[in-house]
Amino acid sequence: MRSKRVVVTGIGALTPLGLNLQESWNGLKNGVSGADFITLFDAGKFKTRFACELKGFDATNYLDKKDARKLDRFAQTAIVASDQAVTDAGISKDNVNVDRVGVIFGSGIGGLITFQEEVMNFAKGDGTPRFNPFFIPKMILDIASGHISIRHGFRGPNFAVVSACASSTNAIVDALDSIRSGKADIILSGGSESVISEAGVGGFNAMKALSERNDDPQTASRPYDRDREGFVMGEGAAVLVLEELEHALARGAKIYCEIAGGGASADAYHITAPHPEGLGAKNVMLAALEDAEMTPADIDYINTHGTSTPLGDGAELKAIAEVFGEHAYQLNISSTKSMTGHCLGAAGAIEAIACIMSLNEDIVPPTINHFNDDPELDPRLNFTFNKAQKRTIRAALSNTFGFGGHNAAVIVKKYAK
Repeated sequence: MRSKRVVVTGIGALTPLGLNLQESWNGLKNGVSGADFITLFDAGKFKTRFACELKGFDATNYLDKKDARKLDRFAQTAIVASDQAVTDAGISKDNVNVDRVGVIFGSGIGGLITFQEEVMNFAKGDGTPRFNPFFIPKMILDIASGHISIRHGFRGPNFAVVSACASSTNAIVDALDSIRSGKADIILSGGSESVISEAGVGGFNAMKALSERNDDPQTASRPYDRDREGFVMGEGAAVLVLEELEHALARGAKIYCEIAGGGASADAYHITAPHPEGLGAKNVMLAALEDAEMTPADIDYINTHGTSTPLGDGAELKAIAEVFGEHAYQLNISSTKSMTGHCLGAAGAIEAIACIMSLNEDIVPPTINHFNDDPELDPRLNFTFNKAQKRTIRAALSNTFGFGGHNAAVIVKKYAK
């Protein structure tokens, strides 16, 4: 048995379904769609004119106006989610050693909105290089983890993780390993992404990745439906406070769950398409199970990557069938991206939170927007279509896969002494 166990003692979340954990979880278990027409820029000429935005988010409601202007939207949301998580965990300089508290945080793209704005402003000028002095510090991926540590005075391990849409799951697995190895007592981990902009939507449109269902945005994210035709872009931030168990018990912390294990793998196949047989997905789930010292029969729920793309959904299901065998038909499977959209580098952390809340309430959030069965997918699988299901959940697995063939998975289980 491992000498160090790791638990979750705090959660912060900003999602298209709500600007805190409870609002977000209520939306997930009630099958609410977060998709609507884009308000962050004029998308009238774009092939896709809708997304899953953070509705009502205004950084100045949480941060000093001057400070907010120095931050890209992805960093603003990261800071707000981290504040929520720190408060939820009851962490203060009085009850932790800040030298032993770290931040490992992911983002797939980082400050794309800032990059776009600065380059467009330069292009409109006379060629004289006039750039905002905060251009680079606002844009770089690691700045979110840097701001979180500065804000709270955490001086433990601090770095950013980038593996496209697998980023925040990789960050959680790195945080798990860091605590297990004794490098920190507590690590804030998760991810943020906000690229609903001309460059973000236009870029993903150009590669034909996004749904173009402009006549019905709220049902556009359709994982496992016969008529799925692309993902819906989302934005958000999620932070988990991972803590060594004995440390958490010593300070009387609330415990949401135990992080049982995690894994990472590569498809080594294509820059954007998944391995058609789900080879990388299979390997990452096996790696997570091995790390957790668990068997497939120990898992009750899988929050799938499930982006609503024709190739991706099927490849992941092939991998699940290979790993879980007959037990696959005893599982609940769902894709919460049907509600949140695909929050890119933040997706894994948001979906890990969905798994954690599922454990705590024994509720599987649904895969909404299912209208027609796909004859290519195994009908014996329980996709949890359209309505949440009650069941006892001992352990849940969350899968996230990213462009470049990056795969990451994390397993959470009910805490038991």
